[in-house]
Amino acid sequence: MNKVYPDAKSALDGILKDGMMIMSGGFGLCGIAETLSDAIRDSGVKNLTVVSNNAGVDGIGLSRLLETRQIKKMISSYVGENKLFAQQYLAGELELEFNPQGTLAERIRAGGAGIPAFYTKTGVGTLIAEGKEVKEFDGEKYLMERGLFADLAIVHAWKGDTAGNLVYRKTARNFNPMMATAAKITVAEVEQLVPAGQIDPDHIHTPGIFVQRIVEVGTGKKRIEFRNTRPRPDKSAAPAATGVEV
Repeated sequence: MNKVYPDAKSALDGILKDGMMIMSGGFGLCGIAETLSDAIRDSGVKNLTVVSNNAGVDGIGLSRLLETRQIKKMISSYVGENKLFAQQYLAGELELEFNPQGTLAERIRAGGAGIPAFYTKTGVGTLIAEGKEVKEFDGEKYLMERGLFADLAIVHAWKGDTAGNLVYRKTARNFNPMMATAAKITVAEVEQLVPAGQIDPDHIHTPGIFVQRIVEVGTGKKRIEFRNTRPRPDKSAAPAATGVEV
């Protein structure tokens, strides 16, 4: 089975449909499947439910799908720096299912493991608990949360092989590994594509059994949300007097 596709458009061919649920890996702008999300935008598919920790920042990644009004609902844990995300939600133009971040991660992991629901103490007695089953274990109350399983997962990896085995680099190993397991079809974009057998099995984070299609996208631009710096001392200035004669 050939899993390698020449570009993002062909890698998504025949998969996309209106009203589907898509999981999109990444955290902020780290490890997002930007090339694949752009291809989803270009396809014109609409009324999407997107599961993602957040929607990045304005003008990048999933935010481009918000610009074109292709996303109907977000299942997320953080609105954060995306002004368009917040504006559409507050205007009633975007449905939002808010989750505590750990709960969202576990809902995805559970879906990938075939677990339909689980119980957690997080959110008991808060707005998060509204409409959810509460059960008591050992004298403590817990909320029932449903596992998540999508029609499509798009993930970004540092390296992949032609069999679909993936390796994520540093912080990009965030929601990507669990999302790769929690969808009917997983499409991976990789910075480096190597022949099968070239990756040490002990280094593989996502086994190829979970990945149906793969596309090489190169390194691209590494974006950050905020660049926080501090003034550097003026090296041309004379050194301050120390009161010690030499």
